[in-house]
Amino acid sequence: MATTLEVVLLYLIAAVLGVVVFRSLKLPPTLGYLVVGVLIGPNALALAKDNASVKYLAEFGVVFLMFVIGLEFNLPKLRSMRTLVFGLGLSQVLVTVAGTLLGHALLVLTYHWVFAGQWQMSWQGAIVLGSAMAMSSTAIVVKLMAERLELDSEHGRRVLGVLLFQDLAVVPLLVLIPSLGQAGGDLAYAMGLALVKAAVLLTLLLVGGQRVMRWWLTLVARRKSAELFMLNLLLVTLGLAWMTENAGLSMALGAFVAGMLVAETEYKHQVETDIRPFHDVLLGLFFITIGMKLDWRPVLDQWLLVLLLTCVPVLAKFVLVAALARLFRATPGTALRTGLYLAQAGEFGFVLLTLGAEHGLVAPQWMSPVLACMVLSMLATPFIVMYSDRIVMRLSSSDWLLQSVQLTTIAKRSIRTEKHVIICGYGRSGQNLARMLDKQSIPYMALDLDPDRVRQAAAAGQSVVFGDAARAQSLMAAGLARANAVVISYPNTPSALKILRLVREHAPAVPVIVRTIDDSDLETLRAAGATEVVPEALEGSLMLANHALALVGVPMRKVIRQTQEARDARYGLLRGYFHGADDDTVAELSQERLASVTLPSAAESVGRAVADLALHAIGVTVVSVRLASGAVKPPDDQHRLHAGDTLVLSGLPEPLALAEEKLLRG
Repeated sequence: MATTLEVVLLYLIAAVLGVVVFRSLKLPPTLGYLVVGVLIGPNALALAKDNASVKYLAEFGVVFLMFVIGLEFNLPKLRSMRTLVFGLGLSQVLVTVAGTLLGHALLVLTYHWVFAGQWQMSWQGAIVLGSAMAMSSTAIVVKLMAERLELDSEHGRRVLGVLLFQDLAVVPLLVLIPSLGQAGGDLAYAMGLALVKAAVLLTLLLVGGQRVMRWWLTLVARRKSAELFMLNLLLVTLGLAWMTENAGLSMALGAFVAGMLVAETEYKHQVETDIRPFHDVLLGLFFITIGMKLDWRPVLDQWLLVLLLTCVPVLAKFVLVAALARLFRATPGTALRTGLYLAQAGEFGFVLLTLGAEHGLVAPQWMSPVLACMVLSMLATPFIVMYSDRIVMRLSSSDWLLQSVQLTTIAKRSIRTEKHVIICGYGRSGQNLARMLDKQSIPYMALDLDPDRVRQAAAAGQSVVFGDAARAQSLMAAGLARANAVVISYPNTPSALKILRLVREHAPAVPVIVRTIDDSDLETLRAAGATEVVPEALEGSLMLANHALALVGVPMRKVIRQTQEARDARYGLLRGYFHGADDDTVAELSQERLASVTLPSAAESVGRAVADLALHAIGVTVVSVRLASGAVKPPDDQHRLHAGDTLVLSGLPEPLALAEEKLLRG
């Protein structure tokens, strides 16, 4: 019998392989977890059995997921999206559950009158199934929309509003479903008791809990210990989860409350960063355990049922969400896109379905077909989103007309403009650039996907229109062929590469300036055709150096000249960095860094010229040499090294290690 450690190692190996494969296929890792769970489970390769310890550990994935949802729950956000969240979102969940109950009632009557038999599912099971069907995958949909730059689009805002309400709806459903397992007259009493306990506990925690949480986190933060802060965070999350579980509710509810309490403090963003690794890893384990529950044999035997359970709910949910979006004044194209993006099942659907099965509300013979259809719908989501534009064009002729009107609006604003600057993205950086262009009387045309921002800026008289800069039609309508320059003002490398390709295809002579966070993608962007790449981290370093040099008495003319020399050298003085304890990430391993090596008297390199070492052959450059006397010399191939000299080297981690070994060899 395998030990718990062996099972955990198997899960981790499977998770790594699944994520690698699905990442290489450009699919969400969530799907990778589900697939490897199916493969290693007892119903497939039987490499792992349903281990109780691992199952309990995987439940913490749901706990931390609810904690993260609680962190995102804040009143200002809900207030700004109240129509979408409590209008469209509430309607979608209620109508989906009601529709499932109606379908259940029709099946009961059909079996009674036509087949003279009894339908195999109770109305309580229908509520569980309807609740699971009402959920959509936040992890998959938000990731896909972020990659397609659609989070601020018209349909993106509606999708986010519905997803937010679905996440919130899980809280009462986690209380309701266990109560449904009570028999007859005990049902109303059990539901009422659960709701009262939840209300009392939430009131006690939320009324005084925010002050206590802020005071406690401040007390911990003043100790200036990252380890203590992390331990305290785990204590708060799991402690409240334990409290609600012992009150007869669920662990996930306590974690949600913990997230809500932390969200009202100034430590929210730090907590989000700290909790993310636990959330991702444990949620991955949860999805693997869900995949292990899927038995492929009844799925194959009942393939027609699985196909129906996959296609019918997806189509019904698509039609329902699209119709509700139209009722809430969305355009036909926006409504159709909203329906397509939310048609699949979601991770909380697995949680609710599993909870229902544990309380005997969902018969075991239904679990595999329903799980299979949920997994298949999630697997289909990336492809549905990928072809959503084509689907919408076929279903709605007015969407084509609206896009034409949008392009016409852009063209009308830019038709008399020439030798202008096209600003892709009108956030803070884009607006600052626009103000500076205005002062120099240089015309510009800004494209942005946030309708509220566009409306407010256009009302203020600024030259900004609603449009996707990553589409060739929008760039051409903005006068790309007549432009003097294109500026990509938001740090998103995939989108920048797409815009660069479009500009090079349609206007190769137009220079493009790209903003990035750091220099990790600098060469990639230059190779794609960027005229200038402005890494924020390096520009910040240059400004920091400017102020420091000026304040210690270096003449301003010399400071400016030195800064310009650094820029002319493509930030050569700053491209490397010295390795630190917080640099051990996968991204950092592919970036150049600096290393200093002090030569001992016994080193073979002492007395040899720098050129004789041939460090360039292994990909390492000598940046400078600090003599034993303390003087610093620029790199000189003819300089002979002495004991005590310190060489500053630049290169990738592995070549640097080889160079250090070569220099210190005795």
